Amino acid sequence: MRLGLHYWNFSTPDDPARIAATLAGTARTAEEAGIDSFSVMDHYFQMAHRGGGAHEPMLEGYTTLGYVAALTRRMTLGVLVTGALYRYPGLLAKIVTTLDVLSGGRAQLGLGASWYEREQRGLGVPVVPVAERFGRLEETLQICRQMWSDDDGPYRGRYYQLDETLCVPAPLRRPHPPIMVGGGGEKKTLRLVARYADLGNVFGSSVEDVAHKCAVLREHCAAQGRDPASVEMTVMAVRSPLDDVDAFLADVEAYAALGVTEVQVLPQGDPVAFVERLAARVVGRVAAIG
Repeated sequence: MRLGLHYWNFSTPDDPARIAATLAGTARTAEEAGIDSFSVMDHYFQMAHRGGGAHEPMLEGYTTLGYVAALTRRMTLGVLVTGALYRYPGLLAKIVTTLDVLSGGRAQLGLGASWYEREQRGLGVPVVPVAERFGRLEETLQICRQMWSDDDGPYRGRYYQLDETLCVPAPLRRPHPPIMVGGGGEKKTLRLVARYADLGNVFGSSVEDVAHKCAVLREHCAAQGRDPASVEMTVMAVRSPLDDVDAFLADVEAYAALGVTEVQVLPQGDPVAFVERLAARVVGRVAAIG
């Protein structure tokens, strides 16, 4: 079982001048501890149900990962998950490719349908109906896959038209950076996982819920004629692993039995101190689960 760190909060410490040093210290400590992946959110305003809301600090995801890439050597780096409406798909493929090349082949593309309308309206991102959001998400998946293939010809979709899907240099990761689709929607999101993705990601609200999502994903894979074993499922832990280590590890063992390959955790409080405690109490025990 892999363990990921999802760096979601830039409010601790509360001095913006210390954000960079704290981020650097957290990333280095996480890598030294044996954590497998490092991810950030794709938000521009902090969410109201996380931290203190929109007036709390938030950094742009891919710029942040470029900084982390220069400080680390091993961890997979990704945005969990990229809002499909926030960047034109061809440019997104180039952004992720750039991260992959400069990090030595460690980028991962996480994608979701976008949902936080406050930041979209606030910053001038078009707000579109849900059906269109998912249509644009699907075309983004198609475009990124084409950009990372031998086909550099045109793409003609309902929402996007590209004359050349040229991507030079190509990503170092072969055949391409892993593609993750985040979300547990059973009719649309998990179908997109089955059709296009290498990994899915759902919230670990309960072992029972994750088991149900895994079963739905298998059904979608069967409908697509795809081997379910070719799609990895990952889980975002809802509670802190340090609140009750044994209970957290019991959940991880149950997830592993379902075929889950990675669990991401969110730092609470001082992120460097959190990772140090995680290293002492959790990391080795999670790595032993398989």
